[in-house]
Amino acid sequence: MPRALPTLNALRAFEAAARLLSVTKAAEELHVTPAAISHQIKALEEQLGTILFRRENRRLLLTDAGQLLLPGMSDGLDAMAAAVTQVRMAEASPRLSVSTTPSLASRWLVPRLNSFQIAHPDIDVRIQASIKLMDFDRDGLDVGIRFGRGDYPGLRADSLGTPWVIPVCSPRLTEGPPALISPSDLRHHTLLHDTWEAEDGTWVDWPIWLRAAGVDDVDGNPGPRFSDSDLTITAAIEGQGVALIDHVLVEREIAAGRLVIPFDIGLESDFGYYVVSTTQAANRPAVKAFREWALAEAGRAGN
Repeated sequence: MPRALPTLNALRAFEAAARLLSVTKAAEELHVTPAAISHQIKALEEQLGTILFRRENRRLLLTDAGQLLLPGMSDGLDAMAAAVTQVRMAEASPRLSVSTTPSLASRWLVPRLNSFQIAHPDIDVRIQASIKLMDFDRDGLDVGIRFGRGDYPGLRADSLGTPWVIPVCSPRLTEGPPALISPSDLRHHTLLHDTWEAEDGTWVDWPIWLRAAGVDDVDGNPGPRFSDSDLTITAAIEGQGVALIDHVLVEREIAAGRLVIPFDIGLESDFGYYVVSTTQAANRPAVKAFREWALAEAGRAGN
């Protein structure tokens, strides 16, 4: 229902005069004349049907009605001022909503994000990690990092590079027993699987990798399956088996020695990572800054 309120100018005039107990000081604060303050207060009193001020020995005092009205008016104006400040701060610090998969967010994007924040402290970044393909307009997204072939009608897509799919495991597995030295030794170890399935191509899985490596004495189908690469990587770090994984997601774990590549046989993926945005948003300063930063980070890492 519509609020039955007096005019904002009348309420501001009353609040200032009541708080300062001076028409003159209220006029100075609101940058109007004392006559304008008096006019607004009189109009407010007529609307409310009650007297809000009385004069006593040339002093301005509040009536009971004025004392009842003042706290609510002060709180309300403070709340409005705070809301306006929040809007101004939001405009001064633009938000950037970024969507990507949970595994890429945790293994690649978030560990690097601080460098973007240092370069662009005015941009408020919001990361949305989901395995579902999100819609820019429906989900309020500004930019995404997608994994696919780069064919996104109506969107701008810039390639971050094509990953290699490599076997990785805990260093403990290479030492054994049984030691993991050659691809044939995989028959003595658990194979860890991603369950991600591409809609427009073939993802490199264990049977494909084993055929490419010329291994015919290892069954590439058994082993636990995980719905997200992050889980597969965690299982590998814990020594639960050998994972076949996108190298982009494990470069830090390899550099830190938490994972090793037991044999240097990698296959290039049919898919790649792309910085994606709508064509309308592509040249927005925050989106452009994020795209250029992501491309530079991918190039620095050799991805």
